[in-house]
Amino acid sequence: MQGLSVRAAGRPAVFLLALLPSFGWACATCGCTLSTDAAMGYSALPGWRVNFEYDYIDQSQLRSGTHAVSGVPDGNELEHDTTSHYLNLGITYSPDADWNITLRVPYVIRDHSTYGTFDSTQPLPDLSTSHSSSLGDVKLVGGYQGFLPTHNLGIQLGVKLPTGAYGTDVNFNSGPNAGTALDASLQPGTGSTDLIVGGYYYRAISQNWDAFVNGNFQAAVTSKQDQPGNDFRPGNQTLVSLGLRYEVDPRIVPQLQINLLHKSPDQGALADRQGSAGTVAYFSPGLIVSATHDLQLYGFVQVPVYSQLNGYQLFPRWTGSVGLSYAF
Repeated sequence: MQGLSVRAAGRPAVFLLALLPSFGWACATCGCTLSTDAAMGYSALPGWRVNFEYDYIDQSQLRSGTHAVSGVPDGNELEHDTTSHYLNLGITYSPDADWNITLRVPYVIRDHSTYGTFDSTQPLPDLSTSHSSSLGDVKLVGGYQGFLPTHNLGIQLGVKLPTGAYGTDVNFNSGPNAGTALDASLQPGTGSTDLIVGGYYYRAISQNWDAFVNGNFQAAVTSKQDQPGNDFRPGNQTLVSLGLRYEVDPRIVPQLQINLLHKSPDQGALADRQGSAGTVAYFSPGLIVSATHDLQLYGFVQVPVYSQLNGYQLFPRWTGSVGLSYAF
């Protein structure tokens, strides 16, 4: 572990940026599950860092349980497609080797289309579509990694704030449902204040290979579901990531992650309890490039390898993430 700590200390400080799940769930897998902090490499260096990340998620495959399906039974919603673009700004400050704090601000751009409630006795209706672009829910997370001299074991505690539009704020733009509210789980925010608890551990396993494991749990502790028209509370979610980094050349570092996510059903009158829960696993290869001593670029592709979804949900065939990180 001492060897890893010395090698990691030469990298720019990156903390927590991806232990924070993305925002605005439309199903059990609508947020990016990539662990960016592990991708970039943990460090004990003090200072400031700014991270900008773009995530692309196109949910175009209808699934139920572990399989793709061609349709839904009568009385269920037949969704067509959901495409989400997340622009995430992260600002991290570490006053010393033990402590750090990260502010993560998302901007969510989303297009969604649905046929509405399916009825096999009637012709398929026109699509109802929506488009939204606005601030999502901001997160603030602090971390401590002073348990070991090597600083390779850390914990996090944070909060997600209800800064994004939620409940019934975003409406359908066209089609039979024009003017009516978009599903609560597709809104840019959840209207809830969530508690985030997490941790990580990493170490060298050979001269050129590092391994890591990290995870977090997020749960709503208060919500605005008691306000008229906003009866919605997001389900709890647990995210665990495992991975390997190959560091024979510190300028170009390939990495492989396995990302596991479980989400419980949403609650409230506006919730889709049957179609908002599940367990998924992603295979996530990527590459980190050090353009300069202070600037790093990265790109990852996530390919789903397992899903156990409640109800009928739109699912991505793949997701993509690119970003850059600069240390001051």
